[in-house]
Amino acid sequence: MHSLGPDTQPGAQQMSRPEDRAAFDRIKARYPGADPAGILPDVPPSKIPRHIAIIMDGNGRWAEERGFPRVVGHRNGMKAVRDTIETAAKVGIEVVTLYSFSTENWSRPSDEIQALMQMCVMYCAGEQEALAEHNVRVRVLGRRQGLPDEVVEALSQLEAATKDCSGLTVCLAINYGSRDEIVDAVRSIAARVKAGQLEPEEIGQITIADSLYTSGIADPDLLIRTGGDCRVSNYLLWQISYAEIIVLDEYWPDFDAQALCGAVRSFASRSRRFGGLDPAPVPTGDLGS
Repeated sequence: MHSLGPDTQPGAQQMSRPEDRAAFDRIKARYPGADPAGILPDVPPSKIPRHIAIIMDGNGRWAEERGFPRVVGHRNGMKAVRDTIETAAKVGIEVVTLYSFSTENWSRPSDEIQALMQMCVMYCAGEQEALAEHNVRVRVLGRRQGLPDEVVEALSQLEAATKDCSGLTVCLAINYGSRDEIVDAVRSIAARVKAGQLEPEEIGQITIADSLYTSGIADPDLLIRTGGDCRVSNYLLWQISYAEIIVLDEYWPDFDAQALCGAVRSFASRSRRFGGLDPAPVPTGDLGS
């Protein structure tokens, strides 16, 4: 990660609404080095998504189209991860969740899986100091059972080294499947009922949300998928119920700061109704006339 660069104060147009001033103040309080006004001067702070989830697809195809082994695509995808984390912090995004390795990925060739596990260990060791220095907290989502011991240890060390960081939160979904997550949540709730700690009629949406791997983290506002496929691939099925979705044709190794900012601009242009109607247009001109 690099320096966040100079601070830029928001313009009057960005601060035209109280919610924009509140959002800007919230962003700066969480990450003083953030510069949303300088990077996205055309996006009001209240329109910046607080949580972005990403399906990082297309590494293998990127490599194959260039005549390289698939693992080369995964290695090049690591730069896109760094750029995404750095840009998200600068923009003022609070949480980035990265679909790093799904439970379905175990069906891939063994040499590719081994290379992915080795890269995970290398990433944890190589990025730990920089992430902690830039106040980035890492949280791991998924089942640790089934992962190689060295991967579990590396992930645990990275979590421990960044647990007190209060800036951007990066969630790494590794050995993750949303249906497994829901199964684990149901089992946890059932155990509480069996132990007499919870009555069945007390179970509600909050109970379930608090039992998921993402407990304590707000649901994603925006889901980005690279690689062009229009599906969610067993990813955060509960949490993305009302997320805006953007599918990009470019492969993950080509995803950069410009692509992330473009996705944020697209998100900001949308009206999030949550099942309701569009808000009434704000009158213009002199209200007293």
